[in-house]
Amino acid sequence: MKLLLAILPFLAGQAVAETIVATRSIRPQQLITSEDVRVDPAVVDGAHVSLVEVIGQEARVAIYAGRAVMMGQVGKPALVERNQMVELIFVRGGLQIAAEGRALARAGSGERIRVMNTDSRTVLFGTVESNGTVVVSK
Repeated sequence: MKLLLAILPFLAGQAVAETIVATRSIRPQQLITSEDVRVDPAVVDGAHVSLVEVIGQEARVAIYAGRAVMMGQVGKPALVERNQMVELIFVRGGLQIAAEGRALARAGSGERIRVMNTDSRTVLFGTVESNGTVVVSK
């Protein structure tokens, strides 16, 4: 038992902690590739720890070379751009209504977004679908 307690601090020091770091400056709205990031053996609280979480995502803000890629700095690539015309779909029970709307922000699949119905000028919230339509809720 004493031997195990003596060895534990050395084993704990061998635990591998990794952080994803930008290899070059990444502009906002740029898709992140494997050449843009690398794994660093440092520990940074709030940073991504896996390349799979970052590669293929879109930078939400500028990420500078040599800095850790923090949570919230990357997200799904945008399917809908601000001011883009989108199809609004409202579904309740067996009723389905389609209308034309304007996106009030950028968003990717599965993200909530504010949209304006172009006929009534009503601002609604909706979720962007994988085909670019927005399913709205009141």
